[in-house]
Amino acid sequence: MDRTLAPGYSRIGFEVRRRLPGWPADPQPGALAGRHVLVTGASSGLGIGCVEGLARLGAAVHMVVRDEVKGERVRGQIISRVGDADLRVTRCDLADLDDVRRFADELDLTSVHALIHNAGVMPPERTESPQGHELSMAVHVLGPVLMTELLRDRLHSGRTVLVSSGGMYAQRLPAGDPEFRLGEYSPSVAYARSKRMQVEMLPLLADRWSFDGMVLAGMHPGWADTPGVRESLPTFRRLTRPILRDDRQGADTSVWLAATRPAPPTGRFWHDRVPRPTHLVPATRPRADEVARAWAWLRSATGID
Repeated sequence: MDRTLAPGYSRIGFEVRRRLPGWPADPQPGALAGRHVLVTGASSGLGIGCVEGLARLGAAVHMVVRDEVKGERVRGQIISRVGDADLRVTRCDLADLDDVRRFADELDLTSVHALIHNAGVMPPERTESPQGHELSMAVHVLGPVLMTELLRDRLHSGRTVLVSSGGMYAQRLPAGDPEFRLGEYSPSVAYARSKRMQVEMLPLLADRWSFDGMVLAGMHPGWADTPGVRESLPTFRRLTRPILRDDRQGADTSVWLAATRPAPPTGRFWHDRVPRPTHLVPATRPRADEVARAWAWLRSATGID
């Protein structure tokens, strides 16, 4: 089931796996009491499931959103379900690297236990960020990498999670065209390519940040019924809706990675609480020179060197 898409990535796969012997234990009640956790894209879809799961474990959750009005509305909805929860709404646009710098500079925390990069976009046509980067790559790769780099002193011995997508399995690393300037633009391909970039950069970023004691994990949530799927992939949703995961199921591994003890090993890619391969077919494996080229582009675009 681990390498079969429909059963493994669906709610069926999640429910079957969690009932099997060897399913990793749930975090202890109160596992995150007194800990600060940041969640980007916190006002919709998997972000809501993530915030709610973290709040139930006692975390002070900072809901990082673009729209503070919507964020406050969602905050109230989550509190009505969870009860006494410490949820704080704060604004940041991950697509805008200047806004990421402002956010990091203004964040009034000395220690962050976990940072979950959940924010996502799938624009219908090629769109550029304020700095001129293709929007999917900006939101899924550049913004998260820069934010983590700027917060690394506060994430000392903490955890960072990159929420990827199973769609990346079908894509190669776009080392020669990370900005999708060549060929006909496809929203779903741009999305999956940016997620492939996340995963290929994962070991290099994990090594970079390991000196701070930080754990960096990638994960994919399976097939979840998110706003992005509803808006951008209506045909896929129509065909798969009965088996799509809900927000809680899709966010489960992100919450688990933030809370489980001892901390998971760094640099791994996870699905349903278990490390998974990052390639299912040899054709998607990049050459060493392609990885080096993508790594150089990432460092230059974010200015992290």
